[in-house]
This record gives sequence, structure tokens and C-alpha cells, in this order.
Amino acid sequence: MSSMESLITETTEQQEQLVPKKNAVSVIWTHFGFSKDDIEQNEVRCRHCRKTVSTSKGNTTNLFQHLEHNHVTEYEQCMAQKNQKETDKRRATSASAKQMSLTQAFTNATQYEKSSRRWKEITDAICYYIAKDMTPLATVERSGFKHLVKTLDRRYTVPSRSHFSKTALPDMYKTCCKNVAAELKNVQHFAATSDLWSSRTMDPFLSLTLHYIDDDWKLRQRCLETAYFPSDHTADMIAQGLKDMLSEWDLAEEKLSAITTDNGANVVKAAALNGWIRQQCFGHRLHLAIENGLKDQRVTRAVRVCKNIVSAFSYSWKKKKALMKVQQELNLPQHKLKTACVTRWGSMQMMIARVLEQRKAITQVLSEDKKSRHLVPSWADLDVLEAVSKALSPLMEFTDALSGEEYVTISFVKPVLHILNSRVLAEEEDDVELTKTIKTSILRYLKEKYSDPITEELLDTASFVDPRFKATYISAHNVPTIQEKVKTEMEKMSEAEVCRESQITETAEPTTSSAAAKKQKRSLGSFFKGSEAIPSATPTLSLQQSLEAEMSSYLVSPMLDSEANPLDWWRKHHVHFPNLSKVAKRYLCIPATSSPSERVFSSGGNIVTCLRSCLKPEKVNMLVFLSKNLE
Repeated sequence: MSSMESLITETTEQQEQLVPKKNAVSVIWTHFGFSKDDIEQNEVRCRHCRKTVSTSKGNTTNLFQHLEHNHVTEYEQCMAQKNQKETDKRRATSASAKQMSLTQAFTNATQYEKSSRRWKEITDAICYYIAKDMTPLATVERSGFKHLVKTLDRRYTVPSRSHFSKTALPDMYKTCCKNVAAELKNVQHFAATSDLWSSRTMDPFLSLTLHYIDDDWKLRQRCLETAYFPSDHTADMIAQGLKDMLSEWDLAEEKLSAITTDNGANVVKAAALNGWIRQQCFGHRLHLAIENGLKDQRVTRAVRVCKNIVSAFSYSWKKKKALMKVQQELNLPQHKLKTACVTRWGSMQMMIARVLEQRKAITQVLSEDKKSRHLVPSWADLDVLEAVSKALSPLMEFTDALSGEEYVTISFVKPVLHILNSRVLAEEEDDVELTKTIKTSILRYLKEKYSDPITEELLDTASFVDPRFKATYISAHNVPTIQEKVKTEMEKMSEAEVCRESQITETAEPTTSSAAAKKQKRSLGSFFKGSEAIPSATPTLSLQQSLEAEMSSYLVSPMLDSEANPLDWWRKHHVHFPNLSKVAKRYLCIPATSSPSERVFSSGGNIVTCLRSCLKPEKVNMLVFLSKNLE
């Protein structure tokens, strides 16, 4: 072979790439490989000189010797890598072989018994988390949740989803029901709210929430039922359904002060069929008043323009991006446009206010697009929107304030109606004609709906027993009537209290212990007990005189600040007004709106999601009950 041919052959061999050994472990294999054609990898070749080295499978001795005799530098590097690898392996082995403490060994090896106290505590805590936060039961099967629990406590094993569904949650529900029933057993007066709702799967439910003032003068609320109600939603069926709910909880209808509902004709009639006092929801009533006030073609057109503008920006990311850029250029707040909800007048007002705030930016963005230039609001539309906003914006805070559950709201209704009439919706000099028309229409509607004698009497009584207002917002010709009504109720409650105490005394078993049988030495104060110890010149007050004195003392007592809590005042002074305080407990627990039932259905909506649409109605009732009543 010529020298040229041998050079070409050598170059070809150098350019040939060798394939590494499959599943190689030793560092020596970084210097040896196999030809691509050698599929079974039988012929070992050196990567440096391309020579074939004979060796049996798994034996690397010949490979080390070849490297030592022919490639000294590479051999030294290979041995250094081998020694370092063995050193690291020894260190890892010694670290793992280090003796663990007895506590560590026990912790890693032993799992909690299901009968142990710790296992029950953690399981109950997970069950509480699922119920209170309305979390899907599938959470306990997810790897992330299991990893979290295992990190917190290695000895605890999360039970199956079936355990929580069939055992843990039902047991917690039974316990919670018993606690609520025991809590309501001694309640003398309570109020309620109710509403109808259809879930995501169109299953109908009827709710019932309870509100009362406890012995510590704290306003308490309980969600009793979110019952499946497949019957026709007629007044008769709803009336019977509400009666059955009270009966299931062993609650006497005579203790119901009032039930707060919306203005649905079937619900209104149901309360009348049961003979219950009904308080109309202030939020719904105000919503209808505003709808009535906005029945104007100009307003209808301007609101439609607003909705079209919001829709245009809601479904176009380009317009949203352009709006943000223009807002920065014009130094406007970086606010997004808001969408209106048909059943919430407040959302419409917020939509109008936001469009007015961003009018310049909206006009500039829409004008740059030929397809959306027709959406630019005209000056006439903007004038109408400003008139509507000026009329409605002061009403926003009243609805939110009267929708609370943790403070007294019913006694605020009469003062709020007075403020709306005298200040908030009063006509001003700079009001345009449309603003005046809206204000007048709203006031006329509210005055008509709240002039009902039963409703007016209920609101007047609630304001009267609130030490912040008393008779301030009651019509002068109604004050004597309300005072007489309150005194009558004080008398009835006093007589009922006497009967109740006598029954308790009769049923109490006499004590016959030897210690009681012994004659005890009388104290000096005991001689002054009994009618014979009272001088004949000292007249005793009759019940009527006592009630009159109590009423007079209450009326002359200082008025409480309007921002103070009336229940705190009654906690301190109920001893001085033992009969009037019972009347206060009866009326001040009534909610001014049906928002508690609305919140129950919001919880139901968070439970019956698209991923949990197969939940059975009884499970929905159980989960809503737990989420609202667990503390």
C-alpha cells in the first residue's frame, strides 16, 4: 500500500465515531467504544489509537493495561477519576450508615394508629378544612396535598376520599347539628330569612337562616336548612316547607319575631298563610324603586350605549391594551371597565361611574377604529349618564350597610328613609330635570311601599327599642301608639316569665339531704324578707306602674351615639330595664335585608361547581350547613 493510501485510511478511521458501551458504569469506558456497525458490541476499540483490545464481557483489566502502556496521560486522568468516585461512594455510604437516634427511627418507621388521639386530631382538622373552605373531597387524593401533609407529619397517612365522604363529614354534621340545636333550645325570640334558589344543575332549594340575640347580647346567626325543594313553588307549598323546617328544629312559631324575604308574590303569600310578620327586604325594595325611577327612554338608551362600550372592550384584548396606553398618556387611573348585572342596581351605577371616569380614553380608543366609532357616546348620552350617576351614587353605601349580619340593621331602616327623604334624595339647585325626576320617583315609590301599617309599626318599634334613636324618627301621632304597644308586650313577656319560673319550681325535685335538714343560723338580712318586714307606709308598685316607670326611665336616659353598638348598651343596662330589654331582644335581631339567604346560596354556588355538579341535594345541604355554622 502506498503512503498516500495509508494516510487516507488513517484519516478515515480517525473520523469514524465510536458508540459508547450500553449501561456503562466504570470510568474506563470514556476511553473506549464500539463501531456503529457492531450492534452486539463484541469488539472493543480505543478512542485514541483506534486499535482493537481483546476483553471478555464485564472485565476491564485489559482496558486499563492498554491505556497504561499506550496512553500514559489519559491513564493517569482515568485513575484520578476512579479514585475520586470511590472516595465519594465511601463518604455517601458512611453518611447513610450513620446511626439514627431512637426518636428518628421510631418516627420514620411507625405510623399513627387510627385509634390514636393524634390521628383523630389531624383527620378532624382536614375534615374541618374541607367543610369550612368548601374544598372538593378529591383534594385528599391529590399528590400535592398528600406531600404537604407528609411534610408536616411523616407518621400520618391521609385517609381515603370515601372515609371523609361517608364517615368524617357525616359525623361532623351530626355533631354540629346537636350543638346548634342545644344553642337554640333556650332562645326566646328569633327572626328568620328565606329565599328560593336553583343550583348550576337547576335543582331547586329553599333556604332558612335564623337570627337571635344571646344571653351575652351578641347577635348570632345560624343557617338551618338549604333544603331540596322539588315541589311546585306555590305559596301553599312554600308555607308548609317553612313550617316543616321550624318543626324539624323544634322551634315554636310563636317565638318568630318576623321573617325577612324578597318581594316574590309566592313568598309574600306564604308568610301570610302562616300568619307570620314579614319584613320586606330593603335591598330588593330599593332596587325596584330605582328601576321604577329609571323608566325613561333617554336612560334606557344611555345605559345600552354603556353596555355596548363595556362589551367592546371586554372581548378585545387589543382595545384593552390600547385603553391602558391612553390612560397613561392622559394621566387617568388605571381602572378596568365594569359590567352591569341585571339584578344588582349597584353594578349598573358602578358601570356608569367608570365609563364617565374614563370617557376621554374610551373616546380616543374607539375613534381610532373604524369598526367601533359608532360606539363613541354622544354628548346627550353623557349628560344622561351624569344625571343618573348624580342621583344614584349617594345610595350605594346604604344598601351595603343594611346588608350586614353581625350588627343591628332593622332599627336603621326608618332613619335611613328619613335621611333619603330629607337629604340624600332631596332636590338641589344644580340638579338637572332628569336628576330631579329620578329622585322624586324613587322617593314616591319607597313612601308608598313603606306606608303599610304592619311594616311601619314593626320599623317604629325596632327604632324605639334602639337607644340610638328611640322615638326620634317616629311620627308624632304614632309615638303614643308605639309606646302603648311596647308596654303591652312588656306585660305579656313579664307574665310569661313568671309562668315559666313557676313551672321550673314545680318540676324541680326537693332536696332532702341531711345537711339541708339541719337547722341553720339565720342571718340578719333574712329578717327583712317577706311582706311583714315592709313598713305599711311603703306602697308596693303594681306591674303596670313598674312598667310605666321603666318606660319613663328609658325615655329620659341619654341618647346613644349613632355609631355605637346598641347591644353593648343593653348589655350594661338590661338590669335596669328587665322587661323592656326582652322587647329589644325580640326586635333588634330582625335583619333589614334577605342578604343572609343570598350568602347561603353564594356558598351553595361555590360548592356545586361545574366539577362537582353530581353532588346529591342532601350532600349540598350538609356541606352548606357546615360551611356556614362551623366556628
